[in-house]
Amino acid sequence: MTRLHNFCAGPAAMPTAVLERAREEMLDYRGQGASVMEMSHRSPTFEAIAAQAEQDFRDLLAIPDNYRVLFMQGGATMQFACVPLNLLGPGGSPNYLDTGIWSGKAIKEAEHLDLANKHLDLANEHLAGPHIAGSTRGNGYVHVPRPDEIALSADAAYLHYCHNETIGGLAYDYVPQVDGANGEVPLVCDMSSSILSTPLDVSRYGVIYAGAQKNIGPAGITVVIVRDDLLERALPQTPSLLGWKVYADNDSMINTPPTYAWYLAGLVFQWLKHDIGGLDEMETINRRKCEALYAAIDTSDFYANPIDPVNRSIMNVPFTLADESLNSVFLSEAESAGLLNLKGHRSVGGMRASLYNAVSEADVQALITFMQDFERRRG
Repeated sequence: MTRLHNFCAGPAAMPTAVLERAREEMLDYRGQGASVMEMSHRSPTFEAIAAQAEQDFRDLLAIPDNYRVLFMQGGATMQFACVPLNLLGPGGSPNYLDTGIWSGKAIKEAEHLDLANKHLDLANEHLAGPHIAGSTRGNGYVHVPRPDEIALSADAAYLHYCHNETIGGLAYDYVPQVDGANGEVPLVCDMSSSILSTPLDVSRYGVIYAGAQKNIGPAGITVVIVRDDLLERALPQTPSLLGWKVYADNDSMINTPPTYAWYLAGLVFQWLKHDIGGLDEMETINRRKCEALYAAIDTSDFYANPIDPVNRSIMNVPFTLADESLNSVFLSEAESAGLLNLKGHRSVGGMRASLYNAVSEADVQALITFMQDFERRRG
């Protein structure tokens, strides 16, 4: 069996040690005579798996006791609807920072909710259309709004932003300030493609959510971190399975959860804690990986990255070739060399290398070596 160099943006590479552990436990989990995917989520065995996964996740991020950790389905995309549904009960406007495709999708979902509210003639005082508190659309999303460019609405109910735009390779270099006209405004962050890549001060946020298929585990489970006091703010029309409180009250088991994805996420958390040594060490490795790749791009006349260096992502590195007619040749030769999933997103083109936690420094060096060789032969 040969493991190739996988730079997929998601579902992303998984740690080999995790896959090997899962293989060992596939048919018989610790003498239970059944796979984890075959056992009841109500069984003491799975309840122990779930509890250990949550504790390891809390340990990795030093999550304060006044925050709940929820394991949900639907991906981060479902949370685009969950955020306004769960936070607009007391009224006010949803505020958003616009830095690319994923933050734009979250904004669009808030717009849909506003339109549905008006169409159904519900209590409009509970819901206002989204306010764009800052945007860099005008310059092509090559950097994020600076702090002095953010303007909350007077009635801001929360401020939402996407920490790392997976498609554009754009990341925030600071945590936005969230004091509004009436005091603290909850900060909500989509961290799908950056969570667990570096340490994080959870206490600065009201809500953090992340789809699993980048640094957490396989697709199918989503982690939501929500401060206790925000669990009572849902709109009255919130469907029960979209309400955070019902998950908090039922240990994320209001219905059958994605048990095997939850189990695999737990193995990833253990890998980060015990094999890697925690998020400080993971960040050191991740910065070495991305800095090596950015250096190879920046010292070349053949490759380019459009993002302002201060806002370059450490997880997703887009790059273009000087001669776009060579794109298909580059991708074909890269795949032949064992370098997978380097094609950029269809909306932006070019190339993209996603350097999530499970992508090794050897993987990145193999990519750099190929890029340099391709430039010598084709540049």
